[in-house]
Amino acid sequence: MRPANAVAAQASRPSARKGDLAAARRVVSFASDALLALGEGLNGDFSRAIDAILTVKGRVIVSGMGKSGHVGRKIAATLASTGTPAFFIHPAEASHGDLGMVTRADALLMLSNSGETAELSDLITHAKRIAIPVIGIASKAESALLQAADVALLLPKAREACPMGLAPTTSTTLMLVLGDALAVALMERKGFSTDQYRDLHPAGALGKALIRVSDLMHSGEEMPLIGENASMQELLIAMTRHRFGCVGVVDRKGGLVGIVTDGDLARHMNRDLLDRSPASMMTRSPKITAPETLAAEALAFMNEKKISQLFVLDPADKTKKPAGILHMHDCLRAGIQ
Repeated sequence: MRPANAVAAQASRPSARKGDLAAARRVVSFASDALLALGEGLNGDFSRAIDAILTVKGRVIVSGMGKSGHVGRKIAATLASTGTPAFFIHPAEASHGDLGMVTRADALLMLSNSGETAELSDLITHAKRIAIPVIGIASKAESALLQAADVALLLPKAREACPMGLAPTTSTTLMLVLGDALAVALMERKGFSTDQYRDLHPAGALGKALIRVSDLMHSGEEMPLIGENASMQELLIAMTRHRFGCVGVVDRKGGLVGIVTDGDLARHMNRDLLDRSPASMMTRSPKITAPETLAAEALAFMNEKKISQLFVLDPADKTKKPAGILHMHDCLRAGIQ
């Protein structure tokens, strides 16, 4: 055995690094060529697969063995996170009781590069027994999987990128991309919205980025509001009770006409403060936001204007009645920065 320093010296030679780049470029090149072939080969069977999935009332059960199984887990996760309920079943575990997880309301999506994976046979038999659609993904049209499938999605012939041409590399990339294509097409068919995406990703950064002002604002009796003719005592009571650091001033119809902040009170603090009217010190045409505004945008606006709260007005409401109030702290508590 060569000493470690000799191995390190060999690995650091320019020729070795050149070989690394050649291997990496070969992988990318093979994958790129195969993906082009995949795109060109897509046909009506792809739409039939979408139709089959949309007709089921249950879930998409994804299965595959080995590397195909790892890809299948990712496809199931992508489907589930984009509005198509799905989960992965290991084919070997299916033969030992997990077949009970597959119901008559489901569809089966099965992955196998050769299409001859023996471990899939019990799942296929069970699917036929309970008459649910089987969608197969494989690279051989004459394979057992695609012959048994109700919808066959044929992968193009592609060379694996490893030196022996054996380790699944290009083939798994094709499966992964085809799974993503199914998920995206299903999203578009269903009209899957950003609000739905947010609901399925409440803890992630993407979910936080899609939180809207309407999700965080305080409405109804939580809003600090007084009338134009209210006294200073009423203003102080409202500001103390609601603790937003401000009070909105509304006209007889309930439309927002101004705002008084604790900063305004500090600037007018003198002996005759209680004799003044809130309308005399309020800021007219206060900064506002809309319910559908992204909370991240509202927070950025508050930071830009150096304010800590925004009244929320629905642009469609011509009376300008406040729909709610948003405080900077509401955004920060929700993890929005």
